[in-house]
Amino acid sequence: MAALQTPWYDKAVEALKLNGKSERTQEAYARHVRKLIEFHHGKDPDRITEEELRKYFIHRQDVNKWQPNTMRICYSAIKLFYLHVVERDWHIFKVLKAPSEKRLPAVLTREEIDSIFAKITTFHNYVFHSTIYSCGLRLQEGLFLQTADIDGNRKLVHVHRGKGAKDRYVPLPDATLNLLRRYWTTHRNAKLIFPALGRGQNLGPVSKTPMAIESVQGAFRQAKYKAGIKKRRVSVHTLRHSYATHLLEAGVNIRAIQRYLGHAQLETTMVYLHLTSKGQENAFGIINNVMKGLDHGNYR
Repeated sequence: MAALQTPWYDKAVEALKLNGKSERTQEAYARHVRKLIEFHHGKDPDRITEEELRKYFIHRQDVNKWQPNTMRICYSAIKLFYLHVVERDWHIFKVLKAPSEKRLPAVLTREEIDSIFAKITTFHNYVFHSTIYSCGLRLQEGLFLQTADIDGNRKLVHVHRGKGAKDRYVPLPDATLNLLRRYWTTHRNAKLIFPALGRGQNLGPVSKTPMAIESVQGAFRQAKYKAGIKKRRVSVHTLRHSYATHLLEAGVNIRAIQRYLGHAQLETTMVYLHLTSKGQENAFGIINNVMKGLDHGNYR
């Protein structure tokens, strides 16, 4: 929440906490309020008019081409801020609605992931993205991983306060555990696995904050470009979609995948059934074997 300027900071934090928002949601909401203020050149939020707010939303949608999910977070963050902090109950808040996205997510093959990772130039970014993929984590979950979350003996990662403030355990592959151990020896931060390293790459041992989200996203974009990946809508989050799809193709039960991803509803996980053709190739042969003998009756 440090993105907000006083005197709004304390009131904003209080409103978000009272509204039951997690720390990560608070950060996401604060980021959108900061973008609104920056868009209006630092203007105090209580001096921004309803008409200026309407034009801001239109600009983000039509000019910046923000996706519906991003617009939905933007609407929720600014609406909560103005209703409960600035205390403006404007008509625009009654009509805000982002369309639901029904598009299937992009998925990378293992070969494409390997080609992207081969183009990542720094060890900390390589380990971070490898961890995101091999454990099926959301970007923020990876950034906020702590040393205490890694259970090397049981080969599990304890994901704290995931989406919806839900905890879960996910399997930790041996290769990923080895990478994390090697990387930790390069900074030896007592708490964070991926601490912000600073411009001189020397703040790792004492840093209290994780790597910047913009830096890991930028590293992924550059590596994707260098690897020649042309698929649309490929981002760090695509690694999570790819993890789920690859597990499904390898035969992991979809209920287990649901648990690993932290989905509350099985229907959310079932989207990955649409992203793979595995199991369909020999479907006709299996059906023929199951139905064998139906034509041997005495009926004519």
